[in-house]
This record gives sequence, C-alpha cells and structure tokens, in this order.
Amino acid sequence: MLANKTVLTPDEARELIDLYRSTSTHLSMIRTGAPDPQLVKELSALLIRARGKMAGKNRRVLTSIAEFFTTTYPAALYRFRAWWISAGVLSILFALAVGWWIYAHPELHEQLGSSSSILQYVQEDFEKYYTKDPDADFTMLVWSNNWYVAALTLAYGITVIGAVQILISNMASLAIAGALMTFHGYGTTFWTLILPHGLLELTAIFVSAGTGLGLFWAIIQPGSRTRLESFVRTGHQAIHVLFGLLLTLFISGFTEGFVTASKAPWQVQVGFGVLIWVAFLIYALVLGKKKQDLAESSLKLPEQVAVE
Repeated sequence: MLANKTVLTPDEARELIDLYRSTSTHLSMIRTGAPDPQLVKELSALLIRARGKMAGKNRRVLTSIAEFFTTTYPAALYRFRAWWISAGVLSILFALAVGWWIYAHPELHEQLGSSSSILQYVQEDFEKYYTKDPDADFTMLVWSNNWYVAALTLAYGITVIGAVQILISNMASLAIAGALMTFHGYGTTFWTLILPHGLLELTAIFVSAGTGLGLFWAIIQPGSRTRLESFVRTGHQAIHVLFGLLLTLFISGFTEGFVTASKAPWQVQVGFGVLIWVAFLIYALVLGKKKQDLAESSLKLPEQVAVE
C-alpha cells in the first residue's frame, strides 16, 4: 500500500493524494448511512497513515527549500563573489562617469530630447512610473521583468559581450536619468526613488552578470578538470544562483512596489533600502563563506580519514 511505503515516486505521491480524496469522500458517505464500525475504523486508520505520509512529504519539501536558501544559495553567491563584485564596481564607475559627463555638458541634453520633453520627464514622468500602478500589480510586473533581465544577463555572460552590453545599457540609462534630474533640481527625488529598491536590484543584476562571466571563465580556465566537466560543475552552481535570485528580486520588487512609492519620509525609504542591501551582502559574503568552508571541509574529510 502507498501509505505504508517509505519513499514515494512523484507519480505515487499524486496517486496517494487522489486515493486520499476519494477515500475521504467514501468514508463521509458511509458515516451518513448505516456505518459498519469496523469499516469506519479501518478507513479512518488508513486516512491517518496517508495524511501522515503526505505531511511528511510536505515537510521534506519545506526542509529542502529552507536548506537551499540557508546553505546552497549563499554558498553559490560566495563562489562567484569576485566576479559580481568586480562587475558591480566597474558598472558603478561607468555610471558615475556618464552621469557626470551629461550633467557637466548641458549642450548634450538637446540630443536626448526637447527641452519640454525633458522637463516633463524630470518633473512628472520619472516619479509617475513608480506610482501609476497598484502596489501588488507593480511588484509582480517589476519582479518578473527583473528576473527575466537577470536570466538573460547570466546566459549572455557566457559570451562576455552580451552581459557587458546589458550592463552598459542599464547603467547608462540610470546615469542619464540621474544627471537630468539633478541638473534640473530634482536630485533628491531621483535618489529617493532609486535607492530603496535599486541597491538590491542592481546588486542582483551584478550577481547575474558576474555568475555568467564566471561560467565563461570556467570554460577558458577549467583547471584540473576537462572543459566540459568544469562547465557542468560551474553551470550547476550558476543555476542555484539564478533560482535564488527569484527571492532576492522579489524582495527588491516588493520594496519598489510598497516602499519606493510610499508616502513615508525619505529617510525611512532609503534606510529600508540600505538595510536589505546590507543584509544581502552579509548573507552572501559572511553566511556564504561559512557554508562554502563547511562544504570544502566535508569534501576533504574522507581524504584525511583515508590517509590516516
């Protein structure tokens, strides 16, 4: 019987759920008529065992999810840290350079649009983008779009050029917006609307780009492994990062939908953004290092035992 099996296949688990539902229905029908006490007792015991089996399976799923986000994901982030930190630093320097150039050379503004369209953008359109949709709808829209961009950036990272192009495009757009807003006296508005969610969101994009570049490097410099072995091993870790970014980008999307566009004081908005960003860095670099070190020590232990 399925309820008595220790391990169930996915098909058996689905069959168990279907049988549980039908048996529950039959038991209810029996109880409404002239029930046989022995039959009711046997069916009830069977349902209890089945319920325990399904609950156990759910607990295992929850345990696996918890293990992924407390061990697998932070360790993967830490493995790729050199790549995504470098990508982030270079991207920020590029954005600062472009932003300063646009700000310091007003004659370039006319190439970006007419004076009226730029004023419309800095005075209304930029802020309206964050407030035009209901919070929940906007959160889901931002979340799905950002994860798509992250997945694309990671995949293009294998080519190097693709990831660099995405980073340049996004950072240039951000720099131009910041330069125009600051030039026309709306710098505070710009930073208040960008920093709460942008710190974590951009870091997630840097992570995806850095992970893709790390995947490229695994092919170029496979070390003691073959290129295929190195690619498969690193690709497995990259998939962990990509799926982990689902939660990271959900948090940034939630922040953009419910904090960035809120009426809270800017100190609260920006403070919240800094808090979740610092928490992510601790998660990736402190917890990630701890989990990575544990993984490496567990791999070395069998070798040490064999030598002894």
